[in-house]
Amino acid sequence: MPIYLYKNPETGEVKEIIQTMSETHEYFEDGLEWKRIFLSPNASIDTKVVTDQQFMEKTGNMKGTLGEMMDYSEDLSKERASKSETGEDPVKRKFYNDYEKRVGKKHMADKKTKFETDRIKIDLD
Repeated sequence: MPIYLYKNPETGEVKEIIQTMSETHEYFEDGLEWKRIFLSPNASIDTKVVTDQQFMEKTGNMKGTLGEMMDYSEDLSKERASKSETGEDPVKRKFYNDYEKRVGKKHMADKKTKFETDRIKIDLD
């Protein structure tokens, strides 16, 4: 269920209240109606980072849309791949290897061929 924020108009205290989406979004405590706080759901982009750890630290305070953040992540992956001796992003490779160990099969994006029959072959590369 979604979490909604409410602020006490007298003290300024903020509480997280779990409510269903179909409920009336009101919160009362000791007969006092608390005001709902509305937040922007957008992720954001800040500065350029190089390592995956720096990316993880920065994504909490980013400005922009989720799509922009995903594009930014892809750009960083390409940058890491260009600096790698193998030409492959080491962070992405580690994720694929861990996925295969955990699930027991290759990640869908890690397969070179997505679809193949005796007449048709569609490659990702």
